[in-house]
This record gives sequence, structure tokens and C-alpha cells, in this order.
Amino acid sequence: MRQRSNNIIIAATYGKRSVVHCAFAWLRLGILCVVAGACQTKTQEVVVLPQEEISVDLSHLGKPKLSDYGFFENELKNLRPVAGVLPYSLNAPLFSDYAFKKRFVKIPEGKKVIFHANDVFSFPDGTVLIKNFYYPADFTNPDQRIRILETRLLLNEAGVWKALPYIWNEEQTDAFLNVAGKTISVQWKHTDGQVRNINYSVPNMNQCKGCHLRGDKVMPIGPSARQLNGNFSFEDGEKNQLRYWQAAGLIDLPAFNSIEKLVAYDDETASISNRARAWLEINCAHCHRADGPAKNSGLHLLASEQDPVRLGIGKAPVAAGKGSGGLLYDIIPGKPDQSILQYRIESVHPGSMMPELGRSITHTEGVALVRQWIADLK
Repeated sequence: MRQRSNNIIIAATYGKRSVVHCAFAWLRLGILCVVAGACQTKTQEVVVLPQEEISVDLSHLGKPKLSDYGFFENELKNLRPVAGVLPYSLNAPLFSDYAFKKRFVKIPEGKKVIFHANDVFSFPDGTVLIKNFYYPADFTNPDQRIRILETRLLLNEAGVWKALPYIWNEEQTDAFLNVAGKTISVQWKHTDGQVRNINYSVPNMNQCKGCHLRGDKVMPIGPSARQLNGNFSFEDGEKNQLRYWQAAGLIDLPAFNSIEKLVAYDDETASISNRARAWLEINCAHCHRADGPAKNSGLHLLASEQDPVRLGIGKAPVAAGKGSGGLLYDIIPGKPDQSILQYRIESVHPGSMMPELGRSITHTEGVALVRQWIADLK
């Protein structure tokens, strides 16, 4: 073999776009190293692979571009849904480094969602949940100068949910399937007038799955009756989302006054307890529940949990290790600074912070709610 360079370049391409995919790259690299070793003479040889020689086909996972699905009409960045793609919102949304989100769902024509009083709805085969993450340049003008970073799809195929991350280009003309994730530098002016900078992390495909695991299955997190029991500004006016879905023939509801509602944690008219519990549910309870990935911790953080020990009050951690910060109990009533829960949701250290994924900074307003709630506990 001829020596052509002192670098090995491995890339996966979609047409003119080049995206590094670590999993595929390292597999190929291992093969190349074996080949290179077998071909070595006294002079060290280096294998060079032109970019065009390696093209990873991910079509078995999903469409290469977001635009290929046809969810939105006209300019893609406007996120204007076509008929059959329904916008929705959650009463208490997950914190993701202050990113704004626009959510949509596409339910196959003629199919219905199955109502569950205390859990995420069961969606029919062919359903797609579409979540777009974006930042306005100025949070006091959230509809102006928007930059969309990623779109995450959850596709229900034959009863199995598939999580696919799409990363938007700088031109804001399209988003491209990227299984390896990416770190993106973001700047904005916050509501307090301060300019903030972060390195926003788009999760890789396996990280998407990790947050959505229920038992051994990938499941949606947000769209439940309690989260959707609130108003949304549809094109034909502001309406309760559950009633809207029912009128559209998408779901059959029980007596409406029997449906619970999760409070919005930024609703200052609600109690501190309800707001803090809502924040803990959406940010922590997708893992910390009886059938979640953190079930062995014994800490269950659904807002409906009534057992004080399962909620963490006076409970010693099962296996927190250094993540406990040297503290002894998950929650000590009246003492947030001595409570492991408070320590972990405030921390940004990779070995201590909770949740482990989805944020790189502390949600100042959210952790203040939890701090006040613990301080008020008797």
C-alpha cells in the first residue's frame, strides 16, 4: 500500500452532507487497522479512505431529511403543520437548557388514541410524535429571530416506538437524521436581560432511548391526560386540548370532571407543593417510578405519589455513591441543603446531576420551587 497521508478519515454522507457517526466509524476503523497491520512492511503504512468510499445507509432507521416526511408545508422552518398533523402542548414541560419547544402529533386517519387516567395515552400504530427544540435570540420576543436546533421523532411502528434525532442546518432549510448526536453553541438574551451562552447537546440515538424506557420498551413521556388537560391556541381559537381531540374523533373521554390536571409549574396562582411536584414529575419521574429505569432506587417522583418514604422523605439512598454529595437522606423536611434530591437537581457535575441527560445548566426557577417545597415540609 502507498503512503498517502498520516490521517485516517472516516465519514458517513448523505449526498453533499457529511456527518460523523461514531458507532459506524469505529467499527470500520477496527477493520482498517487489521488490514493495515497485515499489509505493513518495515516502513509503517497508513490507510487513507476518501470520504466518498464510505456511505452509511440509515434508510432502515428513518428518512434522511425531516422534509421527506411531509409534516409541514411551505418553508420548513415555519413549522406550519399540514392537515392531519396536530399541534399540542404540555402543562408542565421538561426543562432542556431553557430551549423552547413546539410539539405535534400525527395520528393515522381513522384511528383513535386510547385514554388512560394516570399514564401516557396508548397511540395507534403509525403515530408520530414530533418535538422541535429552538431558541429565540431574545426571550422577551420569543416569536422573533428563532433558531431551530433539532427535531426529535417518536414513531410507533407495529407497537414499537423508534426514537430518531434530526439536526437542523445553519440555513434553517432542513434537518438531517443524525444517530451520533452533536454539541451546538447557543447564545440568547434571557428574560433578565443577561446574555447566556451554552453548549447545547443533541442526544445520540441510544440516549434518546434511555430517557424513554419503561420496563424494556421505549415509550412517550409527555402526552398524558393530566398534561393535555389544558388550553391551547388552535387556529380556530383557544380550546381545551382533550375536548378538541374528542371533537376531532381522536379519543373517547370519560366524564370530563373526573380527569385530573397537572398544574403548570410556572403558574404562580397554584400552591408551591403542586408546582414543585409537577416539576419533579416531568423532569425526574420518567425514570423515578415503579416501572422506570431508576425503579431500584426506591425513589418515586410522580406527582400522584402519596407514600412519603417512596417520595424520599427520611429515606436513605440505595446506591447514590458520590452522587449523594455526602448527604444521608433523599429529603429532610425543612432542610433542602441537607437533602440529596435538592443537591442533585442543582448540581451540574456529570457524576451527581439529575436528570443525567437533557441539561447542562441548572433550571434556576425549577430548583427554587423544589427548595421552597422541601423547606415548607413538616
